[in-house]
Amino acid sequence: MNPAALPLIDAEELARRLPVPRAVQAVEQALRAGLDPEADIPRTVLDVDAGQLLLMPSTTPSSTGVKIAGVAPRNPARGQPRVIASYLLMDAAILRPTALIDGTALTLLRTPAVSAVAVDHLAVPDAVRLVVFGAGPQAWGHVEAIRAVRPVLSVGVITRRPERAADLVEHCRKSGLHADTASLDALANADIVACCTTSRTPLFTAADIAPHAVVVAVGSHEPTAREVGTDLVARATVVVEARTAALREAGDILIPLRSGDIGTEAIAGNLSELVRGAVDVTPLRPKLFKSVGMSWQDLVIATAAVNGSS
Repeated sequence: MNPAALPLIDAEELARRLPVPRAVQAVEQALRAGLDPEADIPRTVLDVDAGQLLLMPSTTPSSTGVKIAGVAPRNPARGQPRVIASYLLMDAAILRPTALIDGTALTLLRTPAVSAVAVDHLAVPDAVRLVVFGAGPQAWGHVEAIRAVRPVLSVGVITRRPERAADLVEHCRKSGLHADTASLDALANADIVACCTTSRTPLFTAADIAPHAVVVAVGSHEPTAREVGTDLVARATVVVEARTAALREAGDILIPLRSGDIGTEAIAGNLSELVRGAVDVTPLRPKLFKSVGMSWQDLVIATAAVNGSS
């Protein structure tokens, strides 16, 4: 085919085609329709001089796609994004390309959308207080997506870089939210905590959060990195995208598992089971949704953007 005829969907066009609430709906619908996260194709991680190259393919009876993402830790110091990605969507029957999508924008949409689906099934209905660790694009994406499923009124931003926190606070205020920088003390009253950082060590302790709180941890996909500690994993109702992915990549789960502090039974269920109502969610016990990012999520959102989510 003529490459010039291939639709090119940039960040602006992706947002126009698939607003955040519709992206959340697309993930929910795919899981309700029987998508099995456990059957997804594992990502391939290649070490290169600049960092890592991630290859993330997935397929359904109607669509096939692959994301190629470069993770370059030194990029921010050069004024470049840490993650740069492209996504190729294809017709599953003949493997003919149907669209080329900004993979970075796709990731910034699908990750919060997946988190929001989990939050919608885990958080108390009147969750109004959100605390976000981090102040990058994923942090703002999680504010948007969580607002789509809960009546969030206030946002506390905790970050190591005050200037980034100020930008996110201003963004939140312009969208009609009460927002400010915060300290760990804010966790005691938070209904939802979103961890969107590159931290490799726990950001807080289980004692810092309220008994009813939902914690979303999306910042790492490495077996040796984690944003939450063993104390929270052992105490919380833990939901993951897929057990296969979590037990391969989620340091938040693997580190306490390797030390013997938890067993695999600490995982109460995966996202599909949660959506189907097959996870026992105890009201006065913290909930943890651990996400490492999976290929099926990119494919669901890409397909919805190209073909419509309903």
